[in-house]
Amino acid sequence: MTEKTYPHLLPAVQALAEAPDEARIRRIQTDRWLGYARAEAALSALEDLLSFPKRTRMPNRLLVGPSNNGKTMIVEKFRRSHLPGSEESARDGAIRVPVLKVQMPPAPDERRFFSAILEALGAPDRLNDRLSTKQDTAVRMMRATGVRMLVIDEVHNMLCGSRDQQRRFLNLLRWLGNELQIPLVAVGTAEGLRAIQSDDQLANRFTPFGLPPWEGGAEFTRLLNTLEASMPLREASNLSSSPMAQRLLSTSEGILGEVVTIVTRAAVAAIETGQERIVLDMLDSLGFIAPSERRHAVV
Repeated sequence: MTEKTYPHLLPAVQALAEAPDEARIRRIQTDRWLGYARAEAALSALEDLLSFPKRTRMPNRLLVGPSNNGKTMIVEKFRRSHLPGSEESARDGAIRVPVLKVQMPPAPDERRFFSAILEALGAPDRLNDRLSTKQDTAVRMMRATGVRMLVIDEVHNMLCGSRDQQRRFLNLLRWLGNELQIPLVAVGTAEGLRAIQSDDQLANRFTPFGLPPWEGGAEFTRLLNTLEASMPLREASNLSSSPMAQRLLSTSEGILGEVVTIVTRAAVAAIETGQERIVLDMLDSLGFIAPSERRHAVV
C-alpha cells in the first residue's frame, strides 16, 4: 500500500497528519513562529542593536503596533536566541543574561519595575525595601549578569499613571540607559509611542519600528501559505486563494494574532467534523467577533 503524502504541509508537519485527532489539535493550538519580512527585519534590527558598542548615549528601539499584531512574539523569539548561559560566564561566576525582558507594571511604578527586573534575574526581592535599595540592587545584578539589552514589554501601561508618575518613569528610563550604557527596547502600541515622544530627550533616542496592520498583497499570501503548511490537516485549504484571503483579512482587520486565532479555530473544526480542510463557509460558523466590534458585543 502506497503511503499517503501531504505536499501542502511542511516536512516536519507531514508526519503528524496521520496522528490521532487529539495530537493534531494540540499541535494546531500550540504557539508557532511565523516568519515574514517585517518580523525578520525587526529581528535583524534588534541584533544590530545588541552588537552596538558601548557609548555614553546608546541607541534604543520602540517596537510599535496594534495589540496582538506579533510584537511580543518577535521579542520573545529574539530573547530565546540569546538565552541566559548562552555566553561565557560573567565575573564572579554569575550566569550571563544577554537579553533581559520584563513587562511594564500596570502603572508607571518604579518600585514594581525594579521588582520585575529582580524577579526576571532570579534575584531575591524584599517587598519592603526602599526604592533606592531596589534600584541599586537591580543595577548591580544587571551588571553582574552582563545584561546587554533591556526589553520592556507593554510600555503603553505607562499612560495609566498620572502625568507626574509618567514624567518620573521617563526620567528613570533615560537614567537607566545612561547608567548601564545598554540599549533599551520598548514594546507597545501607538499610545506607548506618544508617551515616549512626550519627552524630547527620549524621543530622540528611541527609533520607532512599526508593525502596522496587514493590508493584503504578496507578503500576506506568503504568510497564509506558511500558516496553512504548519497545520496538520490532511487536505489542502488554499488559504491564500483570493476569496479566502480577503475574508481572513477583513474579519481579522489585518491583525496577525486575529488571523492566527481564526485559522486555528477553523482548523480544529475541520478535524472535529472530519472535513480535514478549511472552507469559506466554515469561517461563518466560528462565532468570531472582529476586534473593533468586541467592545459593542452583547454579553
